[in-house]
Amino acid sequence: MTYCVGLWLEKGLVMLADTRTNAGVDNISTFSKMYTATVPGERMLCLLSAGNLAITQGVWNRLGEGLALEGEKLTLLTAPSMFRAAQLVGAAVRAVYEADGPTLRAQGVGFDVSIMLGGQIAGGPMRLYMIYAAGNFIEATPDTPFLQIGEHKYGKPILDRTLRYDSSLEDGVKLTLVSMDSTLRSNLTVGLPLDLLVYEAGSHRIGLQQRITEEDDYFRRLREAWSVALRDAYRSMPAPDWLSSRS
Repeated sequence: MTYCVGLWLEKGLVMLADTRTNAGVDNISTFSKMYTATVPGERMLCLLSAGNLAITQGVWNRLGEGLALEGEKLTLLTAPSMFRAAQLVGAAVRAVYEADGPTLRAQGVGFDVSIMLGGQIAGGPMRLYMIYAAGNFIEATPDTPFLQIGEHKYGKPILDRTLRYDSSLEDGVKLTLVSMDSTLRSNLTVGLPLDLLVYEAGSHRIGLQQRITEEDDYFRRLREAWSVALRDAYRSMPAPDWLSSRS
């Protein structure tokens, strides 16, 4: 399984992915689920992937080779806008489905893939999309400034309660890591190390790209502090009045 989360904030993007893949309890591996396509000063695009690893790698390879979109062959390095880039990713997903879908279906394997695409191309706005297995997509908005793919249910509550479009990038990093920590604690199919990318709006270059391992001091301290804060919070809550009224 996988958990990937992307924040679309006023000041930039924060994108985080785990690296665990598994084909059963005795076949667990580490693969990066983060891909980047950059021309510093001109464009920065980041993809996060969830689902069947062979499918997601096939999509990435097709994007690297280029696909025809409305009669024009494009790659992520030549797409003229983020919207066009999202269309291109959708086209790559559909191309892999056309090539491999019937064989997968014959083997009883579902076409399981979802991709997050975030970034900015010079002359256009910063955007964050989620592309589905059908190749269609949705976009983050100020009302819902984050998207998730994979095992998202454990990490969603903290983002629902605290994240705002005008949250700082620093707060965004903390919240994505807490969101990931909640998932790591509740689902063994999501695991370290983590891949983190931070992008500052208008910079057209990666601001920070970091691999976070079990030995990372900041992540360890953040996990411990969050656990303590949760315990302190529930201990400070008043007991329900109706318990004391029972005879």
